[in-house]
Amino acid sequence: MNTSDFSIRHIGINEDSLQIILKELKTETVQELIEQTLPKDILGQDKLNLPKALSEYDMLLLSKNLAGKNKVFSSYIGFGYSGTITPSPILRNIFENPGWYTAYTPYQAEISQGRLEALLNFQTVISDLTGFSLTNASLLDEGTAAAEALHMLYEARNKSKKDSNKFFVSEEVYPQTIAVVKTKAMGLGIEIVVGSHQEFTFDSSFFGALLQYPAKHGEIFDYSDFISQAKDDSIRTVLAADILALAVLKNPAELGADVAIGSTQRFGVPLGFGGPSAAYFACKDEFKRSIPGRIIGVSKDKHGNRALRMSLQTREQHIKREKATSNICTAQVLLAVMAGMYAVYHGSEGLKSIASDIHLKAILLKEHLSSIGFNVSEEPFFDTIKIYVSEEDKTELKKLFEALQINLNYFSQGIVSISLDETVSDERFAILLSLFLKFKNTEFKKLSAPIEPNIPDNLIRNSDFLTHEVFKKYHTETEFMRYVKRLEKKDIALNYSMISLGSCTMKLNAATEMLPLSWMEWNAIHPFVPKDQSEGYLTMLSELETYLAEITGFAGTSLQPNSGAQGEYAGLMVIREYLKAKGEGHRNIALIPQSAHGTNPASAVMAGLKVIVVKNLDNGEFDIEDLKQKAELHKDHLAAVMITYPSTYGFFDTNVKEIIAIVHQAGGQVYMDGANMNAQVAYTSPGYIGADVCHLNLHKTFAIPHGGGGPGIGPICVAEHLLPYLPTIKAPQNEENRLSFSSSPYGSAMVATISYAYIRMLGYEGLKKATATAILNANYLKEKLASHYEILYTNKHGRVGHELIVDFRPFKNLGIEVGDIAKRLMDYGFHAPTVSFPVAGTLMIEPTESESLEELNRFAEALISIKQEIDEIADGTYTIEDCVIKNAPHTLEELTSNEWHHSYSRQKAAYPLNWIAEKKFWTSVGKIDDAFGDRNLICTCNPIEDYEN
Repeated sequence: MNTSDFSIRHIGINEDSLQIILKELKTETVQELIEQTLPKDILGQDKLNLPKALSEYDMLLLSKNLAGKNKVFSSYIGFGYSGTITPSPILRNIFENPGWYTAYTPYQAEISQGRLEALLNFQTVISDLTGFSLTNASLLDEGTAAAEALHMLYEARNKSKKDSNKFFVSEEVYPQTIAVVKTKAMGLGIEIVVGSHQEFTFDSSFFGALLQYPAKHGEIFDYSDFISQAKDDSIRTVLAADILALAVLKNPAELGADVAIGSTQRFGVPLGFGGPSAAYFACKDEFKRSIPGRIIGVSKDKHGNRALRMSLQTREQHIKREKATSNICTAQVLLAVMAGMYAVYHGSEGLKSIASDIHLKAILLKEHLSSIGFNVSEEPFFDTIKIYVSEEDKTELKKLFEALQINLNYFSQGIVSISLDETVSDERFAILLSLFLKFKNTEFKKLSAPIEPNIPDNLIRNSDFLTHEVFKKYHTETEFMRYVKRLEKKDIALNYSMISLGSCTMKLNAATEMLPLSWMEWNAIHPFVPKDQSEGYLTMLSELETYLAEITGFAGTSLQPNSGAQGEYAGLMVIREYLKAKGEGHRNIALIPQSAHGTNPASAVMAGLKVIVVKNLDNGEFDIEDLKQKAELHKDHLAAVMITYPSTYGFFDTNVKEIIAIVHQAGGQVYMDGANMNAQVAYTSPGYIGADVCHLNLHKTFAIPHGGGGPGIGPICVAEHLLPYLPTIKAPQNEENRLSFSSSPYGSAMVATISYAYIRMLGYEGLKKATATAILNANYLKEKLASHYEILYTNKHGRVGHELIVDFRPFKNLGIEVGDIAKRLMDYGFHAPTVSFPVAGTLMIEPTESESLEELNRFAEALISIKQEIDEIADGTYTIEDCVIKNAPHTLEELTSNEWHHSYSRQKAAYPLNWIAEKKFWTSVGKIDDAFGDRNLICTCNPIEDYEN
């Protein structure tokens, strides 16, 4: 055993297991299986030009070396990113805990009650601080949240505004936010007007407005008159509000805004060179059918107990497709959990104390600077003061402060701003002040006047927040640690058992990949530091871009999109920009197969494209004849085709090159959805096949953890002709950016270190082995299950790709739905595979390369046992009204009660297979009443009894 070979740690199948699987598959070698699975004409890619694989120890040394090239300065840059203190209990028990970071999106609510409660806490924090009753469970970052608000308000225009297409953005909004909003507006045909909110002329051509609170240079403006006048003109307003400032400032709802958005990064989430961190989105109740992202709601289970679930999912892009008002798929759940727990740990009084301390220090700094002769802005502020100096003095200031490893924010016109945060201790404050004294060559003078808050009386917060008991009970570390552990134990994550979600790739997130995220050299870097302070990041990100381009067979990469859905949208926008540059901006048709991810049509509409659906044949393949007809019909306006490869049906279309040729011949570009890239790596690639652009889900193929539904990165890789149209890398002062999809230059840069380590430790041979094993495991499960269930969509050799679809529709006549199977799997200790996608009534199973033969067998045994339970209903042993499948999941409370009203035994309910007793998982609630939760939308921490009437 070569203990320095990372692949044997990442890949679950050893040599002995491999021989057993090959025997089951009736093949001699893995290569023979690959040749039976992938079409011959897409195989044959050259060996990838990647560095030699590193051991885990050497990878940590490399990461430490790269981290050492980042300079951890004291950064007072602000501009939407602040230093923060991650409480150690949150760092240890959540951020570094696989029980939290390997969890999946909580579609199966009964085994997600822990993270659902943590997200309900988050929503309550946002609701209390913004004053709005409706909030979601996070978005990607502040820029994308603002763009989502733009889209939502555009779609929500009333009849009097149906022809209005202008959206006002205050020049006081962060430029990176303006850039993202402008990009979103391009696709939707909205005109963005940037200007002074104090001089804005209201007219009927505007439908919405975006304001920053406090403003980009720190000023606190009273927007109430602006908002009131906007309301009179039926213009809806969005307030981008600093979440910590809202602990002391009047909230957006009280100011009259319609929507509040912002970042929760300063609630204990590390800077991470710009991400990931959770955005928030809160709004009036009238938008509940169109608010983007996920809403966690309160419902009840079949026993009448309070239970949580994702509410109003009919709003989501998976269901609404091209009619969706958002394509958001991944949120930032892990970071939202951290932010919510930050509020739980500190409570209302703690947040007020932190905010007040920052504000007090900012006032002190302002008064001292004024007293020694600096020209300081007199506008009210929260944490950021602005001084005016000559260009010569600005240069000298920069030289002096950087010599002592301190960053301020320097602008043109001699403006310098200083943003304080909770990391500014008394000692750091004294150092900061001493440098200004040194610059003026003067001595410290004690201030004579008392320090008063620098917030107008009418903008001081008077309303309570975080009054629920959860924000009052867990302020000691002991109690907080136990609370977090109680929530963790309510969830099934990858650290408990296999999560076999098709198209979601829940593979190992190795500890060596994760450890560096806790190092300050990676997590404490502001995204807008000078380049010489981020050389480690820039080197790592550049190399990762090169590796991803090599793996996909393309010419270049942008890491900016911070989710797969954003990657889809970014790829299509790049295509649109390319077509415009060619003088073919009129091309606006996207051909999308029936089997596509729901985000595909939603992304296409956001990019300004009209969706034309292409049929799939009964065997799952693209209908070539239908494609030919539609490509010919729309050849003058065809912009792109969107292909998922292998398809969402779980196999490789043999006609993919013909599909690409047809679209190219009609003048369109080929976008490949890289959600299933883990079945291609090192054997073929989108570039080799002939596509023009693809996005990658780094939280799937390249090992970034799902974190309960985020963080994610969705980079795009493009052919050479599209390189000039990739998203621009922004500097904070640059307000003229072309395409922009994230608030920070490199999106969720910190978690990119995970994928970098994954590639460096596996190398070419390891990546190839991972791909082969994913295909091997899927075909093994297919063989194990084929004699018990119908397997849909195999190729001519009877093979599937890296995932398979099991059909449960034949049991519908017995009264059994596929959702019932998902719930029964919980009794066996498994998270259900993907339910009813891409085919209703089916399960899509993806075992990944990380699972052992023993775990694959346990999962197969569970499904085979469930088939026997179905047979017992069919033969009349049990009725559909009283069977283990319909009553699943069974809780410990139910199994240990004095009364038992079922015809089947307690043992059959709880321990249907012998090995389950050794690792029994008990759901904390029974089957949840989804309809009740949708009828009674509660998305904050209120007890269910308050709403039962």
